[in-house]
Amino acid sequence: MTGSSLLDIPGVGKNMAEHLESLGIFRIEDLRGQDPQEMYDRDCAMHGYQDRCVLYIYRCAVYFAQTPNPDPEKCKWWNWKDGCVEPKE
Repeated sequence: MTGSSLLDIPGVGKNMAEHLESLGIFRIEDLRGQDPQEMYDRDCAMHGYQDRCVLYIYRCAVYFAQTPNPDPEKCKWWNWKDGCVEPKE
């Protein structure tokens, strides 16, 4: 992990960064220790229904923030779909 901007997280663009900021997450470091499912539930409560891919991006983002040398394959949000990988490693 080289920077602290949310836009440095694989799969996070401007829109997803805004969703993270609405959850009180402003830097990569803020994701450490977060529960992706709880983040997704809060996001849905604030903004209405969100596609499941938002949950997958949250899983990927938390993994990226907590892992010193993240596996490039695990930095692809679609690899965090239900049943693909364990959300908590």
